[in-house]
Formats: sequence, C-alpha cells, structure tokens
Amino acid sequence: MANPNNLITPEGRQAMEKELDYLWRVERRQTTQAVTEAAAHGDRSENAEYKEGKRRLREIDRRLRFLRKRLEQLQVVHYSPQQEGKVFFGAWVEIENETGETKQLRIVGGDEFDPSKGYISVRSPMARALIGHEVDDEITVQTPEGKGVWFINSIQYKSFESN
Repeated sequence: MANPNNLITPEGRQAMEKELDYLWRVERRQTTQAVTEAAAHGDRSENAEYKEGKRRLREIDRRLRFLRKRLEQLQVVHYSPQQEGKVFFGAWVEIENETGETKQLRIVGGDEFDPSKGYISVRSPMARALIGHEVDDEITVQTPEGKGVWFINSIQYKSFESN
C-alpha cells in the first residue's frame, strides 16, 4: 500500500504544480528584477529594498525546492467506480451528529489539509473512522474533545458545490 503521507488528489497535485509554475515564471522573475533595480541604487549594506528582495528570493527558492522534491514523492489517487458507495481517499462526505450538526468533509492528503474548506487529512481520527463505511453507517470518533458519534448522510466523489 502507498504511504498515506504521500497521497494527493488530482486537484491537489494540480494546485501544487500551478504554485510551482507561478513562483518560477512570475514571482521569481519579478523579485529578481526588483533586486537588480535596487542593487543599481548603490550601497547595498543600507539598501532595505535590496535586502528585502534578497530575503524574498531565498523564500521563493526554498519553496521551489520543496515543491519540486515533494511533487516527485506524491502519488495521485484517482477516482475508481469501485469506490462508489463507500468512503475512501478523495471522497466528499456529509456527516451529522446526534444534535443535528452537519459537516461536509473531504478526505485528502496532508499537503491539501485545509479545515476552512472542510479538507481533512487521511491520517486524522475522523478520516480513519470514516474510511470504508457507507451511507447511514454510524461511526464513533475519538478526538481530543472526547468521543463523538456521527452518521454518514452522503458520500460522493465530486464537490458538493458542483451538484
């Protein structure tokens, strides 16, 4: 089985590739140009624009190295019709607790984790509890806040917004 730390959805990989491309083709070029212009102003030791530009270039280069190396390690998990009806990696799941609170979650890799979008890591307690279950199943999740009981309302492999 693939290392869960290296799993990513096709959309997640596309977003990382887009970031890499933007940093390399746009932001790095603009920052390099700004550093060149700032250096032309003379004394670099007291030139704040030059120092800030060099600092930003180091940040960009660090992120570029990380993205290139990380993209080599990642394994894209594509949707398969056999997944239909059960929760697996990449699924959008709507869950509801006993008080009627509902959540829409997507199980993704660690590189895509974003609670503001409802993206939870495949390694999270909630995702581990959901994997392999079906609609109307009841799951119990142990979290730092305590045990929670949730019911699976729906499972789909495309965004709830795209319905």
